[in-house]
Amino acid sequence: MAPLPKRKFSTRRSGKRETSKAKSLPNLVKCKNCGKEKLAHRICKYCNK
Repeated sequence: MAPLPKRKFSTRRSGKRETSKAKSLPNLVKCKNCGKEKLAHRICKYCNK
């Protein structure tokens, strides 16, 4: 049998992938009704519109 590697990917490679996911921030837009910040494509939690 041939020798096998201990792991498929290095820890640095998987760490790079995880940090790129954590950087994303929620996309906030102003509510047309009350003007407060809300998540895009969601109902406003202040005025329910």
